[in-house]
This record gives sequence, structure tokens and C-alpha cells, in this order.
Amino acid sequence: MDNKSLYKDLCQSEGSRIPLFQQHWWMEAVCEGKRWDVLLDRDADGTVRAALPYLIGRKMGLRYVIMPQLTQFGGPWLRSGSMEEEMLAAKRLIAQLKRLRLTYYQQNFAPEVTNWLPFYWAGYRQTTRYTYRLSDISNTQEVFNRFDPSRRQRQIQKLEGKLREVEMSASEFADFHISYWASRGRKDLLSRSFMLRVTQTALDRGQGLLMALADEDGVVQGARFVVFDDRCAYSLLSALRPGHPNGTSAMLFWQIICRLSGRTKAFDFEGSMDPGIEQSYRLYGATQVPYFRITKLL
Repeated sequence: MDNKSLYKDLCQSEGSRIPLFQQHWWMEAVCEGKRWDVLLDRDADGTVRAALPYLIGRKMGLRYVIMPQLTQFGGPWLRSGSMEEEMLAAKRLIAQLKRLRLTYYQQNFAPEVTNWLPFYWAGYRQTTRYTYRLSDISNTQEVFNRFDPSRRQRQIQKLEGKLREVEMSASEFADFHISYWASRGRKDLLSRSFMLRVTQTALDRGQGLLMALADEDGVVQGARFVVFDDRCAYSLLSALRPGHPNGTSAMLFWQIICRLSGRTKAFDFEGSMDPGIEQSYRLYGATQVPYFRITKLL
């Protein structure tokens, strides 16, 4: 079996112990038409100790590894063990990376990976970045109580009874997303086929939620798409109609959190280093969660 087949079996056996964005199915969806592979570190008995899925690009004869679109985290997955075992496994992955003869490497490590010393020793650089999370959405009333009262809570309360959930297909959402960016005088950075493939794949697996809210006339005012496993949900794509009621985005977040409570533990707003976005997510009571961006010009 090749590494990708072994990795598919690993993901099926380990389940959500491997973060969503490192899952075989996710890499297949976001890398279709591109080249992706995975490095594996295995014991003598074949047990996988560590894995590192990656998207590889090529330009003018130069090879590089970067993050796929819509993919917040990547980097190594390390089977739990002693620190020495994990660091040795990471070193062996780094040795395999070297054999790829890359010109450039960049991956965002999942927040669970807090020890990047083997990469530092190999000449890689680290930048700390932040996402924003609600660590536990099991009690929705407690979640709502942490929302900013004068803005997020009030916005949602004012829209109760004025916006209602309506069905929206993956195809309709892709069109709505494209029209949203067109209304702002910009071209959507994601192709329609890419959005359709990713959203439909997640929905078919029962790991995606597409929420659309319409006004009393049935006109969709906003929509949002999230992916999730039993550990965390991630807000990936959203779109709003020009002139939407104030608070539509907040209502979308709230309705999604209510829907996913009991199906996943945490909610990730897919943070940004932009100060305006940081403030917006903080108003939901979200806390900063650091993760490492690891790079190397080889």
C-alpha cells in the first residue's frame, strides 16, 4: 500500500484524534486536481507513529509546500507518547521533508502541537498566530451569556422572529457566495467548483452544516458554512446580501452554535490577525488560541 492508502486507514482507525483539517477525506476534497501526499513514520511492526500530510506545488521547476485553501491547520500528527518518542518521530518526518528537495515550506501546525523544537533545530522558523474559540458550547445559555450584551445579544434578540432558517443547497450557496463578493466589487477568490466540492463533501459525510437565514418574504439575507467533528466546529465560509439587517451574521453564528451543541465540543471562529476581526470575535466571548506557523526557505 502507498502512503496515502495507509494514511486513509489511519484516519479511519484514529477518528477525530487526527484533527479535521489533516483528515484524508479533507485533503482529498481541498486538493482535487492538485498533488498532495503524506509522510509517515512507522515502527518496525508497521504502527504509524507520526504523519504529515502536505500539498506540494511546483512553479518554474521549484517545489514548495503550502496550506490548501480553506485549511486552517496542517503539519504533523504525532501519536501520543513520551516527549522523547514524539520528538524522535518529528525528527524522522523532518528528514523525509528534506528528501523532498523543497524550495519553500509553510504549514500552520494545529494548536495541539506545541513543541516545534525539532523543526527549530532543523533551521525552520516559527510565527505565533491566533484563532478565536468558544471552548465549550454544550450549554448554549452559558454561551449566550458570554456574548457582549449591548451588541451581540441585543442584535440577536432584535432579529428573533424576523429571520428564519431556510433550506439552501451547496450549489445555491456557492452562487450566493460569488454574488456577495461581486456586490462588493471583487471577484471571489474561491472557484465555484471548489466551494461546491468542499461543501457537498462535508455535507454528505455529515460533517458540514450550511445555515441560511431569510426574511419574512423568503429572501435569503445571509448564509454560513461550517465543518465539524466531535472535537470542534470551524466557521469557513459566509456571505451576506447587500442591505441585510444588522446582526444577521451574529444570528447565523448563534443558530449554528445551538444546532451543533451536543454534536461537537468547541466552536472555532477561524480567526484572523486583523484587529477589526479580532474585536468582532471577542464580542462573542471567544478566547485567543495560539498556533504556530512554521516556515523555511530551503
